[in-house]
Amino acid sequence: MPKTAVTSTFDVVIWLTDRALNDGEYLQPVKLHRLLYLAQAYFAAAYHGEKLMPATFIAEESGPVEPDVWRVYASGRPYIESVPPPERVAQFLDSVWRRFGAYSADYLTDLVAAQPPYLGALADGLRGEIPLAAMAAFYGRARSEAPATAAPAVDDVLRPRTMVSARGQAVTVRRWTPRPGKSPK
Repeated sequence: MPKTAVTSTFDVVIWLTDRALNDGEYLQPVKLHRLLYLAQAYFAAAYHGEKLMPATFIAEESGPVEPDVWRVYASGRPYIESVPPPERVAQFLDSVWRRFGAYSADYLTDLVAAQPPYLGALADGLRGEIPLAAMAAFYGRARSEAPATAAPAVDDVLRPRTMVSARGQAVTVRRWTPRPGKSPK
C-alpha cells in the first residue's frame, strides 16, 4: 500500500472544518467532500502520485464522496482526537482552502462532476471507485494543456512559500521534487 502524507483522513477533515470555523463559515458536508476530493487529487498531482490521506473516493449521484467520512459525519461532527498535519501538508491544505474555500458546495459539485475522473467512475455505476491515478493525471496537467472549462492547473492551486533572502528581500520558493523516471547508472 502506498505511503500517505497523514495517518488519518480525519486529520484533514478536522483541519478543513477548523479552518472554515476560523474564517467564520460553517462547512457543509457536501462542500467538505468536494474539498477532500480536490485536496487528494491535487496532492497526488503535485507529489507524483503520493496520497495525501488514506481515503478512497467513490462516485455517487451527488458527486465524489469518501464513504467512511460520510457515514461518521452523517449526524454531525463527532469527537475525534486529531493530529496536526505536518507543515508541508498544512501549507498544501491552506493553498487548497484559499483557492476553493470561498466557493459554494453547488459550484464545487458542478466543477468536479463534469470532469473525467468522476465521470469515468460514474460510468461504471454508482459507488464506482475513482482511481487516484486518474485524479493525479487530470489535475496535474500543465496550464497550457488545460481546456478553459477545466479545473485549475496544479500550479494555479499551490501557493508558493514566501521566505526572506540573505539580502532581506521576499522571495517565493517551492519544494523541489524530482520527476519519477529512470535512475542514473
